[in-house]
Amino acid sequence: MKVQSIMTRDVEACTADTNLADAAMIMWRNDCGIVPVVEEPDRRVVGVITDRDICMAVATKSRHASEICVGEVMTGKVFACAVTDDVKGVLRTMAERKVRRLPVIGKEGSLVGMLSLNDVVLHTQLHAKGAAALTAADVLDAYHSICEHLQTA
Repeated sequence: MKVQSIMTRDVEACTADTNLADAAMIMWRNDCGIVPVVEEPDRRVVGVITDRDICMAVATKSRHASEICVGEVMTGKVFACAVTDDVKGVLRTMAERKVRRLPVIGKEGSLVGMLSLNDVVLHTQLHAKGAAALTAADVLDAYHSICEHLQTA
């Protein structure tokens, strides 16, 4: 099964100059916890901002969300996937990188969608009775790896 068959399309993004209050409103409107950060006009993905990033920035910077730019707190190291990637392979990437959501990029890094564990779980549940290309065990294994705490020396 390919990413394009289950990804979320028409993803709203922000730029590094967007303030955290506006980024939070994007999350509210779209019922999500992550927003891709893009460069215009080609929508090339340069980072992501999560609801946790926003919360921690407001708590630690002693400034209002409207006074903090996404670029100050976004995660710039982006793990992504392509529309033609196999979902099982993407689940392995999520497990290895300990992320629950990945931007889906097209040619030259442009944003074309998002793939989340929610997308994968909903697809697995809907197709669990048939000969699913993606099993509940595949999803659970990936989620288990994502949730493991890192061991410190």
